[in-house]
Amino acid sequence: MANHPIHARIEGAVVMIGFGSIGRGTLPLLERHFDYDRDKFIVIEPGDAGTADLAERGIAHKQIALTPDNYREVLDEVMTPGAGFVVNLSVDTSSLDLMKHCRARGVPYIDTVVEPWAGFYFDDKDNAERTNYALRQKVRDEKAANPGGTTAVSCCGANPGMVSWFVKAGLLRLAADLGDTTEAPTGRDDWAKLMQGLGVMGIHIAERDTQARLAPRPRGTFVNTWSVEGFIAEGFQPAELGWGTHETWFPENARRHGTGCQAAIWLNRPGAITRVHTWCPTPGPQFGFLVTHNEAISIADYYTVGKGSSPAYRPTCHYAYHPADDAVLSLHEMFGAGVQQTEHHILSEDEIVEGIDELGVLIFGHAKNALWYGSRLSNAEAKRLAPDQNATGLQVTSAVLAGMVWALENPDAGIVETDEMDHARCLEIQTPYLGPVEAHYTDWTPLQDRWQHFPEDIDESDPWQFRNVLAS
Repeated sequence: MANHPIHARIEGAVVMIGFGSIGRGTLPLLERHFDYDRDKFIVIEPGDAGTADLAERGIAHKQIALTPDNYREVLDEVMTPGAGFVVNLSVDTSSLDLMKHCRARGVPYIDTVVEPWAGFYFDDKDNAERTNYALRQKVRDEKAANPGGTTAVSCCGANPGMVSWFVKAGLLRLAADLGDTTEAPTGRDDWAKLMQGLGVMGIHIAERDTQARLAPRPRGTFVNTWSVEGFIAEGFQPAELGWGTHETWFPENARRHGTGCQAAIWLNRPGAITRVHTWCPTPGPQFGFLVTHNEAISIADYYTVGKGSSPAYRPTCHYAYHPADDAVLSLHEMFGAGVQQTEHHILSEDEIVEGIDELGVLIFGHAKNALWYGSRLSNAEAKRLAPDQNATGLQVTSAVLAGMVWALENPDAGIVETDEMDHARCLEIQTPYLGPVEAHYTDWTPLQDRWQHFPEDIDESDPWQFRNVLAS
């Protein structure tokens, strides 16, 4: 413990909602880096998994599912008004409702995603209503209606979250390498103008997960390196992406939003079966899935110069995710059968025998073509750095830690996304848990490494058009 710095003191109750794989991995980081009263730490989790571990640690467990009818009463029983912290790492709970309630009580709050109440992802509502754009816009509307006040950090995991800090770090690296002498940005407008001035066309959240175990994936089991429920839910949402001003083509199945920031579009197709061409350092060119994520919208919005549907500048931005091989096979089985598997399994740090989670941002379209900036964390390194999680988990939990530290240092910032936070301070907290954090330039473009035997509807005059990125 002496080797781990205490970043802050938390007065009052620390309430963790959810104790799945991310909650399990976050707990030891909070124990290492915060000073708090252990008898005021409580986990709210409807299941009994981890109960023995919590009891051994001397941490209270309230076994109940939060619902629209009971969440206020349950939270009021355990929160400390005007103090403490609520760490929401759950599924099927409304992030917005919990956030609003915490702020009304003066309690700092953090989550890793804008989560809705149970049923949202799979009900019969219009696909536009099931988008992350719609979920995010409600949070942004709440921010606009009630600015300032107690800090609530929205969407602060690996992605969304950490990758927004990588974008800023990557832009500064690119600017330095291009000899750009512009002063370091101090606010949103300056960051957007820097990206525009560097000639950036867009950003892929480019990830390759190669973590694997010895045992083959059992049929009928969805295997993943993080929350199966979370991945299935976002995979069934429509594919979404921030839509850049350099784009000259519009997909036939794409739809625009008529309200809000209008920084993104959605495709009338599930993200988990929508493929894109992308690049990561280890594999080089690869397919990724265009799974919807909050950062695809928030990054495009944050770096917009101008407003509305026709601004002066906006980058294209989207997730390009190649999950672990077992997860890819699980997706094929699930979508092929038309039903979800009845068994779910998250690969533990002890059963993984090889592999890394290579997660970064591919900043493209500028004078040096493309820059990948990110974390290349192996499972072996993750086990050395922190207990109870694999590499994927540690990239998330360390971002939660960093976001909490920032919130405690900025207690009256209101509702914020990670794009709006001090990236340097957050990465200072998080980087010790990320393994190698590296910058890699590449001359690859989506026009390269394609099969030439079959004609494709692409634009050879402009390599970084989304027309070329989207796989047919």
